[in-house]
Amino acid sequence: MKAEVLKQPNSVEKSPLNFAEVDTPTPGANQIRIAISVCGLCHTDLHTVEGEIALPKLPIIPGHQIVGVVDQVGQGVMSFRVGDRVGVPWLNWTDGTCDFCKREQENLCDNARFTGQHVDGGYAEYTIVDERFAYRIPDVFSDVQAAPLLCGGVIGYRALRLSDVKPGERIGLYGFGNSAHIALQFARHWNCEVYVFTRGKEHQELARQLGAAWAGRSEDAPPKQIDRAIIFAPVGNLVIDALRVMRKGGTVALAGIYSTPIPSIDYDLLYHERTIRSVANSTRQDAEELLKVAAEIPVQTQVEIFPLQDANRALQLLKASKIRGAGVLLIR
Repeated sequence: MKAEVLKQPNSVEKSPLNFAEVDTPTPGANQIRIAISVCGLCHTDLHTVEGEIALPKLPIIPGHQIVGVVDQVGQGVMSFRVGDRVGVPWLNWTDGTCDFCKREQENLCDNARFTGQHVDGGYAEYTIVDERFAYRIPDVFSDVQAAPLLCGGVIGYRALRLSDVKPGERIGLYGFGNSAHIALQFARHWNCEVYVFTRGKEHQELARQLGAAWAGRSEDAPPKQIDRAIIFAPVGNLVIDALRVMRKGGTVALAGIYSTPIPSIDYDLLYHERTIRSVANSTRQDAEELLKVAAEIPVQTQVEIFPLQDANRALQLLKASKIRGAGVLLIR
C-alpha cells in the first residue's frame, strides 16, 4: 500500500515524511482492517513528526483521525462487517486491567497505545485496529466532514466537560484551529457566550461566522470576564492571559498534548479558587458521545483537503496556522 512514513523525527520544514510503498497490514483476532478514505490533520501529528512527543515505534505512519470502510475482519469480530463505515481516533487500545481502567479512566491507562504513535496510523491506504476502538460514523457526515471530529472534536468535547462550563456561561477559547472551531459549536449549542482569542484575522472572522460573540488577540480585553477557558494553542503564556480575564471560581482547561512552559503565576491570578487542569487523551465514551451530539447539532466542520502525497506541505501549513478550520488528507 502507499503511505507517508516517518523514519526519523525532524522539522516539518525539512519534509520528514517519505511517500513510499509498504506492506499492507492483515487483521489479527478481534481486529478489523479499514480501507482509508480520509485522515484528518492534527497538531499532535506535528508534535509527533517533529519529535516533541516520544515515539516508541520507528518507522511510524502518523495520523489518528481516520475514516474509511471495513474491508477485512479478523477472527472473533462481532461489532462490524465488511462494508461498514468507521472511524478511528487517537486512543487505539487500553489494557482494561490497570487501576485507571478499573476506575473508568481509560484515557490514563498505564499501557495505552495511541494511533500514529505506538501503532501505524492513517496517512496510508489501510490500517488495522481492535474492533472495540473503532466507531460508526453518523450518516449526516461525509467522510471529509467526519475526520476532524475524531480527535479535534473528541478532545474539544472532553475539554469542554473538564472546564466545568455550564449552559449560559462565558467561555474563552485560546487558539482557533480544528478543535476550537468544533468546540465553539458545542458551546453555542449549550447557549454559552463564546470569546475566541487568536492572532489571525481570518481565524477571528471564521469564529464570528460560527457564532462567537467576540474575537480578538490573547492580550486583548474581552467585553466581559470569562467563566471558563480552554487553551488549544501549545503556548504556556496563554494560561496567564486566561487567568487575567477570568472570574472567581473559574477553570482553565489545557487541551493540548504538548505546551511550551507555563510562566511563574502571580498568586493573585490563581486565588479565589481558580483552577488549572490538563486534558489527557479521551475515552471511548467521549468518542461515542461526541459523535452522537455532533450529529444532533449538526456540527459543520470547515475543511481544507490535501492529497496524501502532499502531507509534508499540509503539515507545514498547519504549523504556520494557514489552514482554515481543519486539514484533511484525501487517501482515495
